[in-house]
Amino acid sequence: MTTASSPARRHPEIPTQERGGAVGEASLQLSRIRRIGRKLFDVANCIITLGNMPPAVREGENAMSAAETGFCYDVSAADELIVVTDAKNHASLGQHAAVAGSPHIRFYASHPVYNEDRTLAGSVCLIDYAPRPIFREGDRHLLADLAALVERELELRSVNASQLDLQKKNKNLRRKSLIDPLIGTWNRGAIMRILTIEAIRCDKAGVPLSLIVADLDYFKRINDTYGHPAGDAVLVKVASKLRSCIRPQEALGRYGGEEFLIVLPGSSHSTAMVVAERMRLAIASQPEMIGGATLSLTISAGVASTDVFPTATTEELISRADMALYAAKDAGRNRIVKATPDLS
Repeated sequence: MTTASSPARRHPEIPTQERGGAVGEASLQLSRIRRIGRKLFDVANCIITLGNMPPAVREGENAMSAAETGFCYDVSAADELIVVTDAKNHASLGQHAAVAGSPHIRFYASHPVYNEDRTLAGSVCLIDYAPRPIFREGDRHLLADLAALVERELELRSVNASQLDLQKKNKNLRRKSLIDPLIGTWNRGAIMRILTIEAIRCDKAGVPLSLIVADLDYFKRINDTYGHPAGDAVLVKVASKLRSCIRPQEALGRYGGEEFLIVLPGSSHSTAMVVAERMRLAIASQPEMIGGATLSLTISAGVASTDVFPTATTEELISRADMALYAAKDAGRNRIVKATPDLS
């Protein structure tokens, strides 16, 4: 199908406009549908309107494109096919600035586009600068098919948005299932999984893996004296201080009631001892105020590393660190002990 054309009628591709319930980035698929519409009907432009408000003029968009888009949004979307063979002679459209003046639109046709719930979403519009006396029944069917493609894209977008929302919710749920609800660190299951993954990774990379098992000293006394809410508050503060002592690639998890497991991939035994001592000082150097009382807190910790126990499994490393922790407790608490082969 061909029509008389004006030298000014062709212009660069403009991104699809999306407004109303479909606000978002320009859709590549809708842009393709517009290109099909221009080629199929040999018109100056095919515009998809969604919602009631036209988009802001984009940087680099020419005045003709903006005028065409504004015109299509000015002609309110209707729930039926509209064909105006010569807008200049139309009772109402003939008064529009884009018809009476530049860019002198003459032909206009639109087909409604519906949302999945069959509410009116917008329209597919055809624009040209020469009147088109004939718009055959086949043309009407093709325009309806074009509108159906747009509806399909909106439906897919809605499904994709729902899927993304569901994935986000599932991701949040999975994360929540891995986080200790009180202190916000990894829980026991998560920190053990991290330890297993890091052990495999470090073994393949040929680098050491160290871990620290730290325990808050005299925690039962805090609970008995000040109550469990005070004890919970202490754990939250202790966890925060311990977290501040490690790097992003290292992991802190709650291993037991007041016991923490810290995984240090790539760290040697000596480096892990430095980290553990940093943690001890962070806790001991600043008393905490709980319920009006000043509490001097301390931790004891055991450190184990694959550069001392090269064949140890993760369970064996934890066991070695536990033995070192018990040794620290027996030696008077508020200290760090390194696991060695002769420690039992």
